[in-house]
Amino acid sequence: MTTKPTYQVLLYYQYVRIEDPNTFAAEHWQLCRKLDLKGRILVAPEGINGTVSGTVAQTEAYMAHMHQDERFADMVFKVDPHDGHAFPKIAVKPKKELVTFRVEKELDPNKRSGKRLSPQEFFEAMQREDVIIVDGRNDYEYDLGHFRHAIRPDVRSFREFPDWIRDHLSSYKDKTILTYCTGGIRCEKLTAFMLEEGFQDVAQLEGGIVTYGQDEQVRGRGFDGKCFVFDERLSVPINREEEVVVGTCHHCGTATENLHNCNDPRCHQLHLCCSDCLEQHQGYCSPACRDHHAAVS
Repeated sequence: MTTKPTYQVLLYYQYVRIEDPNTFAAEHWQLCRKLDLKGRILVAPEGINGTVSGTVAQTEAYMAHMHQDERFADMVFKVDPHDGHAFPKIAVKPKKELVTFRVEKELDPNKRSGKRLSPQEFFEAMQREDVIIVDGRNDYEYDLGHFRHAIRPDVRSFREFPDWIRDHLSSYKDKTILTYCTGGIRCEKLTAFMLEEGFQDVAQLEGGIVTYGQDEQVRGRGFDGKCFVFDERLSVPINREEEVVVGTCHHCGTATENLHNCNDPRCHQLHLCCSDCLEQHQGYCSPACRDHHAAVS
């Protein structure tokens, strides 16, 4: 008999005007503390972006509270059952942007962004030979798992995307572009930027990879590897039809899905590392990091 999970992880965002992010963040922290939720929530003038964990009762109470606020009445929560908290504490922080993009143009996804495709529509669109599939995440996220035939972004942070798009995708402005990310929030800005740059036909996976994996019709088909998540789980399975490992060890190239932060506090590069190399290289991503940490310890 399968035991029903008593905890849930919520992933959500909403682009909506918040007049006083600092006050909102302070009050929201109190709410989360009262409900005993744990997680990471960002609040900006343009909206809210969060992922929290708690018991089913706690997370249901949180969703009900948020939906009572007219600003978040239609906010979609992606719900993933779990066996406990996925975070060590609760943090609610005011920010300038929900996802750090730092472009001069004002990008408001409520006014302009790519066409939203359901998981079924996205799966069907991927079968076309004339589409360009762009991963809207960082390179290490792609390395752990991605949609087949998707372009790997050579970026370590989201703010690097504008330059990368101009340098690597400009020749595809007349093509159909399909974008995707973990939960959908990065694609909101990504597609808005691409449309401003002159791309003619841009679409995004509504709800992101997480929603795609939960859809009962597509069942995660076409996604190989695992999806990186920003909590203590580090990764979640997506494809329920077949299991394909695409990750390879940073040091030796062996197939692996084991993620590890470099032991050098100056670096902390998240990289794939097999168990043998983790022991051999003592948790460092490079000899330079090992030597640096030894010198300052």
